[in-house]
Amino acid sequence: MEDQQRLEALVNELNQYQSQADLIQQQMETVKASLGELEILDNTLEAIKEGKDLETLVPLGAGSFINAEIKNTEEVIMSVGAGVAITKKVEEAQETVSNQKNEMKQTMEKMAQNLQQLSDIIVKLSPQAEELLQKVKGSGQ
Repeated sequence: MEDQQRLEALVNELNQYQSQADLIQQQMETVKASLGELEILDNTLEAIKEGKDLETLVPLGAGSFINAEIKNTEEVIMSVGAGVAITKKVEEAQETVSNQKNEMKQTMEKMAQNLQQLSDIIVKLSPQAEELLQKVKGSGQ
């Protein structure tokens, strides 16, 4: 019976590690999507700075848009969180975006390391669980 209890504890531990790994993968997808948005913003700011693509679509609501021309290409209004937005020069906005991209890349690297550690633990514990399962099955027959 001791093997059965160890097996159950090991399976619970493996399930917990797998849940953590799944959560990290979901978080990585979210960070990856945010990084993609920052990449688009960075490209758009560069195009505006160079005087390209000065037409855009402005959302009106309910999935409707209108074509508009960008008149002020010197400043950008950026969200800083908590419903607050500030005006920045395009160059300052690009610097902010660059910093945010770097932070997100570092976060992704840390998440990948954590995910690898969890994967290593799962790989290490799985054979132990399999061995105990065979033992329990053998003694149950």
